[in-house]
Amino acid sequence: MSTSAPTPLPSSPPPPPAHAPLEAGQVLDGFRLEARLHQGGMANLWRVTRLKPDGTAAADDLLMKVPRIKGGEDPATIVGFEVEQMLMPQLSGPHVPRFVARGDWTRQAFIVMERIPGDTLRPRLDDAPLPPEEVADIGARVATALAALHRQHVVHLDIKPSNIMFRPDGTAVLVDFGLSRHEHLPDLLEEEFTLPMGTGPYMSPEQVQFVRNDPRSDLFALGVMLYHLATGERPFGQPNSVRGLRRRLYVEPVPPRAIRSELPPWLQEVILRCLEVKPDRRYQSAAQLALDLREPAGVALTARAEKLQGSGAMRRLKRWFFALGAEAPPPPPAGQQLARSPIVMAAVDVDNATPELLAQLCETVRRIVQTESGARLACVSVMRVNRIGIDELTDKQGQSVHVKQLIALKHWARPISKALDLEDGRLTFHVLEAPDAAGAIIDFAHRNGVDHIVMGARGSSALRRYLGSVSGQVVAESDCTVTVVREPAAS
Repeated sequence: MSTSAPTPLPSSPPPPPAHAPLEAGQVLDGFRLEARLHQGGMANLWRVTRLKPDGTAAADDLLMKVPRIKGGEDPATIVGFEVEQMLMPQLSGPHVPRFVARGDWTRQAFIVMERIPGDTLRPRLDDAPLPPEEVADIGARVATALAALHRQHVVHLDIKPSNIMFRPDGTAVLVDFGLSRHEHLPDLLEEEFTLPMGTGPYMSPEQVQFVRNDPRSDLFALGVMLYHLATGERPFGQPNSVRGLRRRLYVEPVPPRAIRSELPPWLQEVILRCLEVKPDRRYQSAAQLALDLREPAGVALTARAEKLQGSGAMRRLKRWFFALGAEAPPPPPAGQQLARSPIVMAAVDVDNATPELLAQLCETVRRIVQTESGARLACVSVMRVNRIGIDELTDKQGQSVHVKQLIALKHWARPISKALDLEDGRLTFHVLEAPDAAGAIIDFAHRNGVDHIVMGARGSSALRRYLGSVSGQVVAESDCTVTVVREPAAS
């Protein structure tokens, strides 16, 4: 969808000539410049007011981004602004600024968008290291924004704290799409330039190798940001040459817990997985990363969680040798990458379902996950608690009800894990404590970007009235695909 700038008002003064300095009070294509908010090396940001046909000001809070064209600047600056002008009208949703208008280069190039109040995430780096729970919360919100962006076929390719803002309700907003790539639009930067494009500390290994269409590059950059927020240090320093950038192809970062021992192992597991050199060893989607950051109890720990030092000299030398002249393999198209990396949620009533229904549910889930090589399986059970009153948290033998349910859930999933070899955190378990099973399932799926819910419904008429309302409510209110499995008919 393309949106053109409003026609200038007849009573407005003519727009300033190209390259002339802009001043407060000027009207440009129906937008009055109120105050310059920021003067950067590549663009100026102005707070502007949209004027109605009668000359009165509209109430919306808007921002105008104007490129700084002085002559002799880096051509990438101009091309990057063209990219942003091309991309922003295609984007929608709460995780990007709302696009309003754009100006023609023959007169005055600009982009008008919604103004997000407040500062970027950049000042929080000065307070690093942050508490682990705050690092996880920031990371989960940014990963959720990335998931929404990637679903629109866009890879950002410049994720860093200064390009992240937050709405008053805490929703993360991604800004500055000058280096981005849209799967269905021409890549102007790739056509014009042959050097790696990005911000040095945050560039993924494949960006260094000139690959610009892998959404997992944004997850690497988010991993760099999480590392910095958790430790106060950058994992790869601040390189300013291609040679320095290529070091991340063979030099592993110091494990975060070697810098800050009180960090929980699960957080190191998440961060180091984001920073894997090969994209296939990272999280396969931003939604999968957000799930682990929101549900740390379900993070599967591997050798990454226990590392306290980087790679040795021999391993580094071996990796350096293989990195010489290496080219990153072409990734699948962004849309295809996301499609084959869904989050599948198995909602299992381990306490009440019959063995036959549990077996049928297990087989159905196995078949669904088997068809998607990068699928993440989240096994969920709901532990019912009272809305009012004291809950019995232990059984008659004094055992934790929560732990018993978790063990039963893992036992149910054992055939799936054994058959599909779901390694590297692709299988997680979650026991939700809630008075309303359907509401808990729906909320978990919505918060964690679940793509497909698989759950059971009993065959018994009496029990169907009890559970059928749960499955029926989930089908009616979930915003993803739901498969309801019934108990096999008696022969």
